[in-house]
Amino acid sequence: MLELHDSNGATLASNDNWRDTQEAEIIATTIPPTDDLESAIVATLAPGAYTAIVSGVNDTTGVGLVEAYNLQ
Repeated sequence: MLELHDSNGATLASNDNWRDTQEAEIIATTIPPTDDLESAIVATLAPGAYTAIVSGVNDTTGVGLVEAYNLQ
């Protein structure tokens, strides 16, 4: 599960299984995840501080990687 929060802690977006939401936008980036079970979010953000939180669904554990891109 991937969540994006603003500097006040408000959730701006969340995603589990990237094809469930924003599929067209994520594909248009030309760098969609290779596994349908991965999470991804496309967001237009104003300058500022943001937090990405990665967690296992149903309290599962594993290794997480967060990457942020400045897309044109």
